Amino acid sequence: MARLLLGVSGGIAAYKALEFARLAVKAGHAVRVLQTPASLAFVGTASFAAISGAPVLVDEFDHDPARGAFPDQRPPAHDPISHLELVANADAFLIAPASANTIAKLAHGLADNMVCSAALSARCPLIVAPAMNDRMYDHPATRANLDLLRARGTVVLEPEVGQLASKGEWGVGRLPDPAALLRTVEALVEAGAPRPLDGLGVLVTAGGTREPIDGVRYVGNRSSGRMGFALAVEAARRGADVTVIAANVTLARDPRITYLDVESAAELAAACSAHFPNCDVLLMVAAVADYRPLAPVASKLDKRAAAAFALELERTTDVLSALAEHRRPDQTLVGFAAEYGAGGLRRGRAKLTRKGLDAIVVNDVARTDIGFDSELNEVTIVTADGEHHVALASKPEIARAILDDLELIRRQQPVKRQPLGRDADTIE
Repeated sequence: MARLLLGVSGGIAAYKALEFARLAVKAGHAVRVLQTPASLAFVGTASFAAISGAPVLVDEFDHDPARGAFPDQRPPAHDPISHLELVANADAFLIAPASANTIAKLAHGLADNMVCSAALSARCPLIVAPAMNDRMYDHPATRANLDLLRARGTVVLEPEVGQLASKGEWGVGRLPDPAALLRTVEALVEAGAPRPLDGLGVLVTAGGTREPIDGVRYVGNRSSGRMGFALAVEAARRGADVTVIAANVTLARDPRITYLDVESAAELAAACSAHFPNCDVLLMVAAVADYRPLAPVASKLDKRAAAAFALELERTTDVLSALAEHRRPDQTLVGFAAEYGAGGLRRGRAKLTRKGLDAIVVNDVARTDIGFDSELNEVTIVTADGEHHVALASKPEIARAILDDLELIRRQQPVKRQPLGRDADTIE
């Protein structure tokens, strides 16, 4: 999903900008809104703030409590210049409606309000959707200003023909339908500017393995695959070439992502072994069985054959440790630790060192409100440099926080690590 910056200028069509923001948020995009002072005569900041879940800025000197971050981002520790930070974080900047006055300012580089200042510093795609009376739109000055914006690379969306705000008037100048605006912006983002994970191969494991007892029964776990799938979608949104090894996951699939289905720990290990050498990032989210039945049978065991039944188990391969032993120095490995109760962070940090990882994401599966089978999670991302706690949130939001930290890790100079190996692994 994208980070969309919406600029709203003064015009009766400002009410459509509210619907655009609502649809964008519903589609999973993170939205921030800037308004010109004139737009406040048509719609207030409170409505946009309620829809976007983020502060709305009007004046260049407005304090931004989010410090330039979008709703899916962690605010920076410092207090940056808001209009610079917002467009630096945005995937696209749409000004809708764009009045004749705002278009004139944009064309001539004026920066006397927040919308125009942000547009002047934008490096993301800038999209302008004019909306005004047909006589204003057809005026040579407006047409020349729009031509100048097009020549500079601004995407100008043609207004529609129809009933205008003035009673009885009909002509060109209507703001397009908000759903159509959103489709256009999404298409431009999809084909637009470079994204932070462009060119990276990301391998994600998701779900939970099943170890057969007989032809119909198995030893398994409650992992749904939601966290792994959310990470895969977010990585694809950021430009990565994503492959998911899915262990018994029935969730909807994203057409941008390649999926490989497996059932057992052995099948998952084989798939990882085949695809790990070609990836840049491994997100090992799947809940891989630690034990499997020693002697599974192909047929169905007859429960009438004996009053009691003993199942002998053997250890499975520690897939992540095995992969880490053969990692390249430029690969990034992130593990996930489903810990139970007190001491989880201590055990997670021990795994980070023991398995030779760049980060490990720890969550407490003793809690019934998060983790397995839940839409929510609460995690702590542990690295050699410290810990980042991510409070209770949806799994897509957790995924965004994890990949924000991954980007920070990738910017650092890669250092080859030497994992201690399986023999030192005493905590699972």
